[in-house]
Amino acid sequence: MAKSKNISDFVIERDQNRCIKCHACVRVCANDVHFKDDATSEVASDDSKCVGCHFCEDLCPTGALVIRKNPSETRENAHWKKEYIYRIVRQAETGGIVLTGMGCDRPYKNYFDHILLNAAQVTNPSIDPLREPMELKTFIGRKIDAVNLDDLNWKTTSIDEIMSGLLELEVPIMFSAMSFGSISLNACKAIAEAAKLCGTYWNTGEGGLHQSLYPYADRAIVQIASGRFGVSSEYLSRAAAVEIKIGQGAKPGIGGHLPGEKVSQEISLTRMIPQGSDAISPAPHHDIYSIEDLRQLIFAIKETVDYKKPVGVKIAAVHNVAPIASGIVRAGADFITIDGVRGGTGAAPVVIRDNVGIPIEIAIAVVDQRLRDEGIRNQISIVAAGGFRTSSDIIKAITLGADAVYIGTSALIALGCHVCQKCYTGKCNWGIATQDPYLTRRLNPEIGTKRLCNLLRAWSLEMKEMLGGMGINAIESLRGNREQLRGIDLSEIELKILGIKHAGESW
Repeated sequence: MAKSKNISDFVIERDQNRCIKCHACVRVCANDVHFKDDATSEVASDDSKCVGCHFCEDLCPTGALVIRKNPSETRENAHWKKEYIYRIVRQAETGGIVLTGMGCDRPYKNYFDHILLNAAQVTNPSIDPLREPMELKTFIGRKIDAVNLDDLNWKTTSIDEIMSGLLELEVPIMFSAMSFGSISLNACKAIAEAAKLCGTYWNTGEGGLHQSLYPYADRAIVQIASGRFGVSSEYLSRAAAVEIKIGQGAKPGIGGHLPGEKVSQEISLTRMIPQGSDAISPAPHHDIYSIEDLRQLIFAIKETVDYKKPVGVKIAAVHNVAPIASGIVRAGADFITIDGVRGGTGAAPVVIRDNVGIPIEIAIAVVDQRLRDEGIRNQISIVAAGGFRTSSDIIKAITLGADAVYIGTSALIALGCHVCQKCYTGKCNWGIATQDPYLTRRLNPEIGTKRLCNLLRAWSLEMKEMLGGMGINAIESLRGNREQLRGIDLSEIELKILGIKHAGESW
């Protein structure tokens, strides 16, 4: 008879000489890892329950705790690795799908790490961002083909009127779709306030717009997903833009599911579903089975918002992403969001997250090139998402052809996330991916807002330094300028798809 494997992923080391038995770890752990041993009066731990969030380690007043990766390994086998053996055992015991949170952690090639930026030298002097203006401002939406200056009445016409219907970003970074339900209301508030203060936008995700977030609605991009949660004319009219969600990078081709036990009264009212009922987003939209169907929905939304707000479409980065993007442009979308294989999520089947989709770097390049070849690139903005870690990733994405990027996991890390990948349990010790009132209080929205603003400020300064080093003073001049990129340790076909030269090749 097979025996259940209960070997922990982490080992908790407690220095009893330092431990003062304050029981702080016992009180704060949402996974009930720590407990008082009545027999010895010592504080003990159950390693098998530890998810590696390090919350207890950070809060221990005497530094008595250290969380380490469990060194115990199965017999070495290049094919039958520990993770696959344990996954089979778990499924043999439960008969269920193995879930995970956050983005793909497989060791697929990260193309950003194999792309180098150009730098200005003698014939093209660099620019000092401390002494000369550097422009990061970005506009998202469908741009007009031309402006006839002779037809304008400059006494009554303003630049704002000419640029109406576009999202104006002070930095080419927005906060990705994370719904109230997948993350706590305090996390939503921190993100929304940061977007407002920093002159960018945040995405509500498919969970509707909570009333306490109405003051930030003018910087919100609201989603319409297959479940239509929280969707109403008021929902659309309050927002700055609307995004139709077809797919996401962590789980292309499948829907979403928020278990009923997480649907509290607040989430019930926001999503407009009964309290305690499962919030299920089917894989397909019930009214979209063709580009023509998508076009009908896009223009129905535009009619609802009086054609005053951009309407976009979010898709996962898949093998035929370029022709799909072309169809979306022709369907009348104002922007397209492409979510790569490293895109995060609150819950996804491991087998889908790790094996479906393509890297965002590849997707940006092929979509940008396809739209240029068809002469329709100016008709839409490209927003890239899926695993942006640094300002250099963002600069490279824009140089490959993106207009702006979404950040999700990076924003959560700034709020305190330790990427323990257990979001689906609802027991986030950092108060982020949870609805437990005891846990959500651990995230102070005001402090979270400050940290997010600091992150955007730091990245904007770094982007200006990189632009200055290339002799470019505006982010607009960098978009799709792939001559500023060179590849290293990439094959000929990879360089061809990315549309860049190898390091050492001249202009």
